[in-house]
Amino acid sequence: MGSSQSEAAVPQEIVGAEALKRAFRDHPTGVALITARTPDGPVGLTASSVASVGIDPPALSFSVTRATGSAGGILSADSYLVHLLDERHADLARAFAVSGSDRFTPEQGWETLDTGEPHLSRSRAALRCRTLHSLGVGSSVIVVAEVLGAVFGEAARPMVYHDRNFHVLQGGDHG
Repeated sequence: MGSSQSEAAVPQEIVGAEALKRAFRDHPTGVALITARTPDGPVGLTASSVASVGIDPPALSFSVTRATGSAGGILSADSYLVHLLDERHADLARAFAVSGSDRFTPEQGWETLDTGEPHLSRSRAALRCRTLHSLGVGSSVIVVAEVLGAVFGEAARPMVYHDRNFHVLQGGDHG
């Protein structure tokens, strides 16, 4: 006798880190670029973990994999910018996601705010933040940051990270 339909429908459970990676690979997220000024110069990284936390105080959260390199510079900075990226920034998001790639080049369109942070002038929104809380979780750090203010630019179609690639959302006339 063959197997019944209900036996074939039994889902297979995956556990641990592989379960998390597989689940979030199919979950689209917004893309941000976090930048700060350090004594050694500007640092930045691409983040797909940025989320709004609340409005009293105005706060957002993000996570970084290690507290070294660019992440360490951001975590030790008095303030930093969280740029919300859009369709114009896929190449920039890729560059800041890979160690050793070209960053903060004149062609990328960087300026410096009066407060010292590197600012991507062509971003639709750059939120100036300072860390309120951080929590180590294994090799990652979760950050809750107070939003001190924002610099707004021209809007464009949103970009999301899905299945290890950057994608532009269709619809709406933002450009």
